Amino acid sequence: MGRREDYDQEEWDDLCDTFADPGGNSALRRASKTNPRNLPCPSCGAKNRLTPEDRSRGYQCDSCADQAERGGY
Repeated sequence: MGRREDYDQEEWDDLCDTFADPGGNSALRRASKTNPRNLPCPSCGAKNRLTPEDRSRGYQCDSCADQAERGGY
């Protein structure tokens, strides 16, 4: 995504409200009471890796995504 200093305060606040790792490489959504991280990864089966919103977007856990997209780096 980018570094904190790349965003104005409102943009950064929106990222923090949306993503689990704002400014990082993860596309996973932030967990909350209404969007708990309670689902397994569809690729590796690891428990509690995805939220319902992540699953609805067809995501996999960060480890599997890193492996698929960057060979694990």
